[in-house]
Amino acid sequence: MVVSRLRPPPRTPNLLSVALALSHPRTLAPPLLLLYLAAGGVAGTLARYGLGKWIPTWAGTDFPWHTLIINLAGSFVLGFAVRASETMPVSPEVRGMVTIGFCGAFTTFSTFSLETVALLQDGQWGRGMAYALGSVAAGLVAILAGMAAAGAAFRPRL
Repeated sequence: MVVSRLRPPPRTPNLLSVALALSHPRTLAPPLLLLYLAAGGVAGTLARYGLGKWIPTWAGTDFPWHTLIINLAGSFVLGFAVRASETMPVSPEVRGMVTIGFCGAFTTFSTFSLETVALLQDGQWGRGMAYALGSVAAGLVAILAGMAAAGAAFRPRL
């Protein structure tokens, strides 16, 4: 008797599989998708710029409220878009325009948040926490390293 390996039945897509599918490195994007991504990116960039100028007019400048509000809004939009695309038919172009294009240009914090939640929902608590804490810590170190490199490279010459 020959025993063959059977693949398990396909699962309903979860947040992790959606996030990974949207960013798979070997997938070539069709030209129409690229146009949708660009349109979403332009909209996200302009929204970030506009809100970044408007929010400090009423929230003040003593704390980076504009960045916090934009990051939280981007996370909300990304979470909404991903969940909505699981329950209603949305074309890959529209999904990419909102998730990668708009949210990617509006804030990268939203993608970071989605990927962390996806790991946690997939039961990968250790990896999720390591990713969250490691990203924040490494991000702070990278900012300091970049500032130090720029300071060394662009010192005033006497």
